[in-house]
Amino acid sequence: MALNFESLRNEYRNAFNEAFLQRDITVLEAKNRSFNKTEIDLKSPLDQVFRDVLLEYLEKEADVLLLQNLVVFCIETCRKGLTTPTMPVVLLGDIFESLTLELCERMFTFVEEEVNVWKEELFFVSCKNNLLRMCNDLLRRLSRSSATVFCGRILLFLAKFFPFSERSGLNIVSEFNLENITEYGSEAAEDSVTEIEVGDNKKNIVIDYSLYCKFWSLQDFFRNPNQCYNKMQWKLFCSHATSILGTFQGLKLDYIVKDSNWIDPKIKTPYFPKYLTNQKLLDLQIYDVNFRRFILLQFLILFQYLTSQVKFKSDSFELKQDQKDWVQNTTEKIYSLLAETPPDGEHFAQIFKNILRREEYWSTWKNDGCPEFKKSLSVTEAFLDRKSTDKLNLGNVIKEANNMGKFYLGNPELTKLWNLYPDNLEACKAKDRDFLPSPETYFAEAIDQVESGVIVAEDEYLLKDPNFGWRALRLMARRSSHFFSYSNNPFPQLSEYLEMMIRKIAADRPGQTQENTNQNDAELEANLFKPSDDIKKMDTDDLDDNYQKFKVAIFTFSQFDAFCEKIAPNWKALAAKLGFKEDEIEFFDTKNEDRLAKTKNMLHLWFEDDDDSTLENFSYILEGLEMFEAADVVKQAIQQNETQMNMT
Repeated sequence: MALNFESLRNEYRNAFNEAFLQRDITVLEAKNRSFNKTEIDLKSPLDQVFRDVLLEYLEKEADVLLLQNLVVFCIETCRKGLTTPTMPVVLLGDIFESLTLELCERMFTFVEEEVNVWKEELFFVSCKNNLLRMCNDLLRRLSRSSATVFCGRILLFLAKFFPFSERSGLNIVSEFNLENITEYGSEAAEDSVTEIEVGDNKKNIVIDYSLYCKFWSLQDFFRNPNQCYNKMQWKLFCSHATSILGTFQGLKLDYIVKDSNWIDPKIKTPYFPKYLTNQKLLDLQIYDVNFRRFILLQFLILFQYLTSQVKFKSDSFELKQDQKDWVQNTTEKIYSLLAETPPDGEHFAQIFKNILRREEYWSTWKNDGCPEFKKSLSVTEAFLDRKSTDKLNLGNVIKEANNMGKFYLGNPELTKLWNLYPDNLEACKAKDRDFLPSPETYFAEAIDQVESGVIVAEDEYLLKDPNFGWRALRLMARRSSHFFSYSNNPFPQLSEYLEMMIRKIAADRPGQTQENTNQNDAELEANLFKPSDDIKKMDTDDLDDNYQKFKVAIFTFSQFDAFCEKIAPNWKALAAKLGFKEDEIEFFDTKNEDRLAKTKNMLHLWFEDDDDSTLENFSYILEGLEMFEAADVVKQAIQQNETQMNMT
């Protein structure tokens, strides 16, 4: 008899009835061996037999247990290679499409219990898309409000089934469900009055239309927190939030505990997926413990998002310092309200603090690109976790560790710590150890004080703060090119020097036009080298005696740049003449990118540290090296100094 799909289907059907009745898969294996596997595909006919049998069971409204046994039997045939690996999930999909929601919930218990089966290598790759589609089809049939628990079970199953880093189940770009719009009444109803006792006095709280609108309009901020980064929207949010929290503070729930059943452990906490927004219900909802807690928790979740670092946030989405202070103060107020809300308010507030703290780890993991979690063995475990039970020689362990580029220290924790980085220098270069801020960030407040033109009290003026100045000099030496661009000059106070430097840093900020930059440079150059007050107060005789003491090596920015450009081609020869050692010259060479920057760096240090670093000596040295063009520029600076001193 010729073998074709129909004949194989009939043959398998007879064998299947016997095998499934006896729960003996060897009957199907024997039938499979009786065919010539090279002539035709033997899996497809048996797959169809399973679907035919399932259809018969569904028509007879078979028991859920029988359907589960059929799927289990199909799993065994897959493991024996008799059917395709996707067949068990295909059967489950057919079952869920045919059963009522009540029976589906019972059948889904079987799917949950067999989660380890679906995660086996044989089934996972082939069935993951089918399982995801099956669960999504179920979710579409369910109501989130009436079948909340079943929906949650499906989502939890998917979370267990897929790897933690499965990107299809992650909100990678931090999108919000903007379709979740809360609609509330636009027509004002009669205001309700609530009477409460405050001490021995009675106080009336009016739940008016204004408060009603403020309350439900907050839901728009909760569904789309990015609105809070808008200046006008932020003011509106703060105003509404202050009113609502003030109302919560005025309406305590302590007196409700006596007559409520919240303290009864047998009473299940009700779940409200979406509250009714009728104005007449608001005065009742405010006294609902769960209602109040949910609103307060929404505030805390919103505040955590606004103040946390999220990779996909826009650069402009950042709160200012006064906004951060308001969030901090409001957060403390909310936790105080949660602690006052019965039952077990303090315990509830502490639990939610822990939940938000764990959310920070989740946010950090997403910012890092959701790397896959893999349990890594320590170096010790990696060497000792072998099939062979032979005791390893310590020398062999160390040798194998060296071959892997690792260190073995005998202790698992020490070995783990030592192998985080290949050496100490690499550990010091790690990005998480770079704590230096950018000059623009560090000087932001000082720039505002200088550019505002407003007179600032001396104790609040940052440039007068010696601690700020000391840190500023260290930061500029590491991060600012302006620090090495010019020679030292007679600034009587550190604040004047810092003011000049932060004006230059401010001019480098994005958005500064070239015209403004040139204007700032001109003002700096005009005011930079004016004689200090100390020099002006001296008599002529004292000035001559102290000229060398003050080392008035004065030149303008343009003059300094001019002779640096002339020196740059032969800067190493000048460096050697000025007394710099080979390692110092090598430092200038590697620290700076071009020859002009190397020259400026070198001369800055020479004028700063050398006792003989006067312009006269500098001109003499340049002439000795036959750098006559540079020497002429220095002589012009000397003449300018003499004119300046005569004017003084």
